[in-house]
Amino acid sequence: MIRTFRTKYGWLLLLFLLFAINLLVAFLPAARIDLTGEKRYTLSRTTRELARSLREELQIDVFLKGEFPSGFRKLAGSTQDFLRLLREQNPGRISFRFISPLDEMPGTGAPYADTLRALGAVPINLTVQRKEGESSNIIFPVALLSYQGRQALVSLYPGASNRISQEEINSAEAVMEYQFVKSIDRLVREKRSRIGYAVGNGEPVDERTWDLVQTLSQDYDFGIFNLREQPAVPRELDVLMVVKPSEPFTEDQKLKLDQYVMGGGKLLFFVDNLFAEQDSLSFKPETIAFDRNLNLTDLLFRYGVRINTDLVMDLQCDLIPLVVGGTLENPQFEFLRWNYFPLFATGGNRLVNRNMGYVAGRFVNSVDSIQVSGVKKYVILSSSPNSRIISTPALISLNENRNAPEDEKFKTSAIPAGMLLEGIFTSLYRNRVSQAQRDTLGQRGMEFRNASPENKMIVVADGDMVLNDLTPQGPLPMGWNRYTYREYENQTEAGRFFVPVANREFLLSCVEYLLSNSAIIETRNKEIVLRLLNSRRVSEQRTRWQLLNIAVPVALVVLAGFGYQQLRRRRFAS
Repeated sequence: MIRTFRTKYGWLLLLFLLFAINLLVAFLPAARIDLTGEKRYTLSRTTRELARSLREELQIDVFLKGEFPSGFRKLAGSTQDFLRLLREQNPGRISFRFISPLDEMPGTGAPYADTLRALGAVPINLTVQRKEGESSNIIFPVALLSYQGRQALVSLYPGASNRISQEEINSAEAVMEYQFVKSIDRLVREKRSRIGYAVGNGEPVDERTWDLVQTLSQDYDFGIFNLREQPAVPRELDVLMVVKPSEPFTEDQKLKLDQYVMGGGKLLFFVDNLFAEQDSLSFKPETIAFDRNLNLTDLLFRYGVRINTDLVMDLQCDLIPLVVGGTLENPQFEFLRWNYFPLFATGGNRLVNRNMGYVAGRFVNSVDSIQVSGVKKYVILSSSPNSRIISTPALISLNENRNAPEDEKFKTSAIPAGMLLEGIFTSLYRNRVSQAQRDTLGQRGMEFRNASPENKMIVVADGDMVLNDLTPQGPLPMGWNRYTYREYENQTEAGRFFVPVANREFLLSCVEYLLSNSAIIETRNKEIVLRLLNSRRVSEQRTRWQLLNIAVPVALVVLAGFGYQQLRRRRFAS
């Protein structure tokens, strides 16, 4: 009797405990343990604080709904997991949904795809295999954020190609938190940062800057600043860009730049120290690269960097069409690698360029770091292990690519082409500023400063990197080759794959690093390890692992049942 009572109420107690545990889990959804090595399912403190600070509703529409290949299905699942974690931080203010871009927007009669194109989203044409055959599917791997009447696009996939690699999907998942956090921060922030584009020294202001202007104007107040005519660089400018100047800087102009830095202003240089242009090769098969004499060497030297008068050649490079045969009336063209157009793999050694694709350069110079007290230097762009440097003046000839390059000459690795400087900068004119210059500064309402506060600066030895090519159909995005467009074909032992260039992302990342809260930039530091199966071992050990995963669990269940029956027999027999 007592035994029956204990058995009956023991089951009731067990059921009550299971019900209580499920109820507790339902009301405490955030109580979880992330056992992944890279903390894949853990939000940073910055993300949690930003989500909890929202005072209005944040609506997130993700356009990854439909029949996709496995790579995009995995990306959609990862996006959903992240947004669930984000919503848990502020359930009453954050909501999300997955929408097909072909769905009709309420009250408009037009699909969401039209609005996404107008906002600058780049669609991808995917070919999906179905039972009835192949079908084309246009997708937009983006999310649209809406907050207080403002909208922002979040790119979920860095490429624009239907050739999807696991590495690209993995990289997209690694920077997903950063992409959402920076966009939410811009929506919440009421004041937009101001970026100036310096002119007065031959900087491009034509259609080659179309993508640069469009890219920066979306999130910043962007405008032109004439360094030659204006008396001083205003303190209200958060970043001043100097892009591909072609005329020497005067001492007065350098003093303006110097005092802007001493006042805490951020400089972003994209400078070609040499005159070497692709257009010169359109008229004749040879051109000579020579020094532009920009008169910036002493200024940059004082800050801790030097742009050299040389050219970086790399076996990892872009393609251009070259005549390989035929006749004058009917020439035969072939796309060949052009070693003067290096493709820089952003190794992720610094938050500026972490988890990016290739950055395309043209006639790039190398940079050296100079030992300066109080200033730290970090390389943010460097060449591949198969590169070299040639001194100038140098003869650049199209005939160089008619034969395969001599690989034994390309043995130099990681030649720096871009540098990040951080610290306290010393004025170039310290102890040498004249009284006339002091009076001039006084007339401008400024006081001469010998040193800057804690500051940052980025110097890249290529001006074409942030400019765009032109076609009869219009300007292309920056970094796109007008012959090969966006994709860079790479050949490895694993096969051929295509990697999108990331010039636009690199420019935005440079600006964001100079402007943004360092805590937000830190969210880019997440790295998700891509754990792939060893195909050779899978083939060799296939039978062993099939037995281990299928036969062994069944055998354990049978043994457990047999053991349980034996224990029951002995117990009741006694």
